[in-house]
Amino acid sequence: MSIDNRDFKSLKSFYVDHLKTELLPFWIERSIDHEYGGYFTCFDNIGEELFSYDKYTWSQGRMVWIFSKLSTMEDFSQQERIEFLKLAELGTSFLMKHCLLPNGNCTFLMERDGSPKRQKPGMDYDTSFYADCFVVLGLSKYAQVNRDREVLEFVKELYDSIKKRIDSGTFKSDPYPVPEGYKSHGIYMIMLNTTHELATALKTLGDNSYSEIDSYAEDYMREITDNFVADDGIIHEMIRKDNNKTDDMLYDRYINPGHTVESMWFVIHYAMEKGYEDIVEKAIKVVETTFNVGWDRKYGGLFLFSDREGGRPKGSIAGIEDDAMAQKILNDWSNKLWWPHSEVLYTTLLCYSLSENDKFLELYKKAHDYVFATFPNPDKGIGEWIQIRNRRGEPEQKVVALPVKDPFHIIRNVVLIIDLLDEM
Repeated sequence: MSIDNRDFKSLKSFYVDHLKTELLPFWIERSIDHEYGGYFTCFDNIGEELFSYDKYTWSQGRMVWIFSKLSTMEDFSQQERIEFLKLAELGTSFLMKHCLLPNGNCTFLMERDGSPKRQKPGMDYDTSFYADCFVVLGLSKYAQVNRDREVLEFVKELYDSIKKRIDSGTFKSDPYPVPEGYKSHGIYMIMLNTTHELATALKTLGDNSYSEIDSYAEDYMREITDNFVADDGIIHEMIRKDNNKTDDMLYDRYINPGHTVESMWFVIHYAMEKGYEDIVEKAIKVVETTFNVGWDRKYGGLFLFSDREGGRPKGSIAGIEDDAMAQKILNDWSNKLWWPHSEVLYTTLLCYSLSENDKFLELYKKAHDYVFATFPNPDKGIGEWIQIRNRRGEPEQKVVALPVKDPFHIIRNVVLIIDLLDEM
């Protein structure tokens, strides 16, 4: 494999091999629940132990997306693709039977058999609309691939429920609620991704609601590019509800480099589809700026969080000292996590393919060298990635958002890279 001489054929072979020999075997062998349906994801960070049969709706939907996407890839045999689609159906059926509560929202957590489960005594079952979004994301992909109108109708109803919650401001977003007085970039980026995926399925199956849903995707894209992107090319992870960007509070200053680069490929994909070249160009500049601000010049890798000017997050925490989000930003900012690094691999390569500017190939190479020296599990008998590491790149056993080992970001970006390298 060579990056320097632009041998993209060899680079594609590298990713196909990584997918087939290090990533997929872990999940095919360990995660499939053939008895009850759905998937197991509550492994420790290293992947040695399945410590719970609990099923987080969030991860179930993501797994459906992965297996649905894999079933379309010509790098696998016809029989392998058939098996991937069966695995996607296993999760789709499980979710359609069990994920909805009587109020039409998704339960956040389920027992192994699909019964709704409270995260803690006294908590509601439906604590995060993100769970609903990942069900829509995964089942939209499945409906598109399998041309399944029954699944599509299920997804449309769930999406309508999500949209009403977002529009009315009644949504819940555990594990980190949006602070009072702020808007969160994460809300709009997941809605852009979810809505675009649903719109694609609707268009593929010739559904009349395509145009309306597609218009929502554009609204979410423009909210990000018009309001969250600052003049210096940085995306503020939170801004005031009046769209004001200030510098005094921690919430006003911190950035999430992984979210930013992920959000920008969401924006680029949609803007390319619509021919919005100015927005594509703007997103590409945001990626470059964010990489340069969020990269750890001492140890390498992207910080989980950083100040908008780089390094440790700054700003007043007066009145938010006890907020879970504030504590996470201050305590975990220097961690090196799997998901931002898989996102930056794809997004920098995408920016290079669109701009043909060698600086993005250099950014990709810097990320590639760090990622594959840091994250893949050295124990090939286990495989996958050791996903959570400290600033120096050493493994840590801790919880990030959910107590799961989730393949979504890694495998999604690897297959997107493979698709991109086919074009290149």
